[in-house]
Amino acid sequence: MYSGPNRARERTPIHKEQGITPSEQYLNSLCEKSFLSLWSYPSLFKDQRVGGKGDGKEICDMAVIFDEHILIFSDKHCSFPATGDLKLDWKRWYKRAIHKSAEQAWGAERWLKDHPDRVYLDRACSERFPLPIPSNESAKYHLIVIANGCEDRCKAEFGGTGSLMLNSSLGRQKNADEVSSSPFMVADLDPCRTFVHVLTESTLDILLQTLDTISDFVSYLERKEILIRSGTAVFVSGEEDLLAYYLMHINEKGKHDLTFKKDFKGVFLEEGFWKDFCDSPERKEQIRQDSVSYLWDDLIRKFAHHALNATQYYTDHIELSTTEICLRFMAREPRFARRLIVKGFIDLYTNTPDGMRRNRYFKPLTENGPFYVFLSLPQPDYFTYERYREGRFSLLKACCMVVKYLFPEALDIVGIAFQPARPNFGSSEDLLYLDASVWSEELNNEAAQLHHDLGIFASGITHIINEREY
Repeated sequence: MYSGPNRARERTPIHKEQGITPSEQYLNSLCEKSFLSLWSYPSLFKDQRVGGKGDGKEICDMAVIFDEHILIFSDKHCSFPATGDLKLDWKRWYKRAIHKSAEQAWGAERWLKDHPDRVYLDRACSERFPLPIPSNESAKYHLIVIANGCEDRCKAEFGGTGSLMLNSSLGRQKNADEVSSSPFMVADLDPCRTFVHVLTESTLDILLQTLDTISDFVSYLERKEILIRSGTAVFVSGEEDLLAYYLMHINEKGKHDLTFKKDFKGVFLEEGFWKDFCDSPERKEQIRQDSVSYLWDDLIRKFAHHALNATQYYTDHIELSTTEICLRFMAREPRFARRLIVKGFIDLYTNTPDGMRRNRYFKPLTENGPFYVFLSLPQPDYFTYERYREGRFSLLKACCMVVKYLFPEALDIVGIAFQPARPNFGSSEDLLYLDASVWSEELNNEAAQLHHDLGIFASGITHIINEREY
């Protein structure tokens, strides 16, 4: 079953920019931690040159492209003026830090829609963007402006955290002359265009460190956009307080949401929601329980590192996008699901005795999620490393096939095999994706034979997990 040579080495490693300014570099580190390196790309460029000469132009400071979601970040640090006239200072700072950044984000959205084939990773426009950009019909754009430089002045004037206030009654603000006379307030910059989320450096920190998976982060952005554009009057003292309210409330589908009573005509959230949320025993216990889930992030990060650098031990595909499909299933899992998955297989990783094979499967935990198959297999002393890796990969594929045989409804199966952790020894992992939507009678017969001959999932105990997020 272990077929052919490793074709990853036929692919050129992916080289990405790291950001120029300290704030851009910090944004890059935050996004890579939350959204992981395979989907986070700082400083994308377009080949829009003068007379065909010169370097390409920067599209945006950071782009995260995952599934149908495209997140465009525009980061700008502008010193807050100090003329003695607060309203004048605000208008001037707003125009440079928010308005220009929003225009850059809208421009980046326009370019990606009009020229998805002319997006590059480098200023010389020699290395094309390595992943497919979603079509205009399926793409969902989320624009985020990080406007730095106002927090100290805001604290000095009003106290508190220095966060920008949200006030939906401000209406359209796309031109400097239309800016509210009330400083440090923002809302929907232009209702006729894609919504722009205006954050400061500290609120960006809070959002990305709290909602540190792509699914969790995007879910919050989408529900915030719906609320602000619903026609309901909304006033929030700071982004972090809106986030706290979101995390403390669940809708009828069991999802976090910005839900309010139907007869509410307006929403006012005063400062303090975030502090109360952080100080609650439930939040502290959630953080403690979630700590194990970051093993999942580490696995994705390790697989992605080798994919980007063309150093995978084995793959039969040249294109990065093939590996990305498999890792995308893993990265799509929200934080709570990651906690449950890791708790379900970590004993295989830490407690598999020498000479024993242990395997386990998980049914989907999220809508349209994959089946997961885990295989823990120590390396026998009498096997060379190459023979061990080949045999482990073949056995992992067999396990995935048997899961399809046992569960005909399975359409996507992700397999992960690993060498159990041992003191003073390194570890290795294999990743496999089985597209089970394409399945023949011949493959089904082969899977049945593997199930019978090797005893794969022939017996075992079914565990039902009951756990609360908080």
